[in-house]
Amino acid sequence: MNRIRKGDRVIVTTGRDKGRQGTVIQVLEDDRLLIENINVVTKHQKGNPQAGQPGGIIKREASIHASNVMLFNDATKKGDRIGFRTLDDGRKVRFFKSNGEVLDA
Repeated sequence: MNRIRKGDRVIVTTGRDKGRQGTVIQVLEDDRLLIENINVVTKHQKGNPQAGQPGGIIKREASIHASNVMLFNDATKKGDRIGFRTLDDGRKVRFFKSNGEVLDA
């Protein structure tokens, strides 16, 4: 079970985007994440008329390692660490370490 999943709000802890918040678009292999409007890079893309892709300079999100982000806790308005807990009905859920609030209800 991953600590960070698609759709989670995260805050960047290191790098040029430190302190910025975004939503996880995609979780890639090797603990890398695509986050909306975070780590935006400029790519010089060659056009492909057969696929209908125009060429030019485009901006897109590059991946960022999961260790460089923390899950955003709305109660404390800060990034927070995540733990795992098994409920009485046998489900495994994530919870915030600071206040014990369960994420997956």
